[in-house]
Amino acid sequence: MSYQFELTEQPAQPVLSMRTVTSVGNLPQALGKAYTTIIGYLEEVGEKPVDAAFAAYYNMDMENLDVEMGFPVSKPIAGRGEILSGEIPAGKQATCLYKGPYGQMGPAYDAMSQWMSENGHMPTGVVYEFYYNSPMDVPESELLTKIVFLLK
Repeated sequence: MSYQFELTEQPAQPVLSMRTVTSVGNLPQALGKAYTTIIGYLEEVGEKPVDAAFAAYYNMDMENLDVEMGFPVSKPIAGRGEILSGEIPAGKQATCLYKGPYGQMGPAYDAMSQWMSENGHMPTGVVYEFYYNSPMDVPESELLTKIVFLLK
């Protein structure tokens, strides 16, 4: 399968998020709880997300996955309780739009890593995935995920 990679320079993006450590097996429940909690809070304060839900992966330990889950917002919004106010840092990003089941994204990650290496781009170690639709709404083969590597 061929993938299209893009290199962009992005401004800092305000977000509301929740961060946890979980196993990959419990990830769907963690994502669901975080997204539901944050959307409820956004509705309370009269705001809406400005882009798709995301998960930021700070490691790739499938038993102890350090993951931040949330939504980009139009401006910094104060957090509350488990909900944190933060940002996706400004800087260079390598991106790829992937279509298909979440469990089959490995080859896209491998191809991106090879492309970054061949083109002299150094990832920071943090990877974002933006989820443009949901397995509750479309077949797995139609899932759209933007993979974003932050670059040094």
